[in-house]
Amino acid sequence: MQDMPEPVALFEPVGILAALLFTVCFGGLAYVFLRAMLSGAQAYSGAFSEDTARQFEDIFLFIPARRIAEIGWAMAMALFMATFFFIAGDFASMNSIIVGLLVASPAAMLGLFMPRWTLSFLKQRRRRKFNLQLVDTLVSMSNALKAGFSITQTFETIVKDGENPIAQEFDMFLQQTRMGVNFSDALTQLEQRVGSDDMTLVAMAIETARKTGGNLTEIFEKISATIRERIRIENRIRTLTAQGRLQGLVVGAMPLIIGIALTLVDPRTMMPFFHSPFGMGIIVGALVLVTCGGLLIRKIVNIDV
Repeated sequence: MQDMPEPVALFEPVGILAALLFTVCFGGLAYVFLRAMLSGAQAYSGAFSEDTARQFEDIFLFIPARRIAEIGWAMAMALFMATFFFIAGDFASMNSIIVGLLVASPAAMLGLFMPRWTLSFLKQRRRRKFNLQLVDTLVSMSNALKAGFSITQTFETIVKDGENPIAQEFDMFLQQTRMGVNFSDALTQLEQRVGSDDMTLVAMAIETARKTGGNLTEIFEKISATIRERIRIENRIRTLTAQGRLQGLVVGAMPLIIGIALTLVDPRTMMPFFHSPFGMGIIVGALVLVTCGGLLIRKIVNIDV
């Protein structure tokens, strides 16, 4: 019987063509992905960092945009390396490398937003300190008005005798008025820069008194009493909800602490858990549930007064 030609040889050109098409498609997708990553990196180092730098200037922290971008990239790299090597993956197999990249990439994204989160924390702390100083400042301004000072002179008195941050904000307000900015516009910019509801109330009172000729001394005293009472109620609420906030922190941090402790104590048992799809699904589900619980507790204990 005559030998038949091997059928594999007939499909070799087809296999080569399929491999070429796969390579071209993969290369195109990689090119598009790299272009998107490059555009995102340029946007982060450009507009995002400049906007963050301007917001830092509002709280009188003058950090160059380039430095903020460097800090963000350094935090992203540190979180990526720590997550990849110590928690998620290694170079033992392609599966572990892919799992490590999938877990470490979101951690790196969190590092990029660390400067913005730090800015939010500093602004909130500065705003709280400003509101506390505003109570005594309004009393001092009321006494200065009773002594015959003008509204501009009362601001100068606070700048001279006051403490930061309220002295810095009032000094900026006075510098703007001296440079030719309208009093109302400078007051609006002061209100927007501080971002405090109490300062908004004071600005509205000053503008109303300037237009209608009201008695600012009595208005300042009433606003001061109102702010003092609101702060007292907020401190009371913070005291009553302290236990709930502490429970939320403990319960939310407990899975993370236990996972890290078990990884350090018995890594041979935990590493297969991190490298399996089922284990990673459990970790992701636990993180989602803990995050939802933390947000719910925060919504309950944060009471606006």
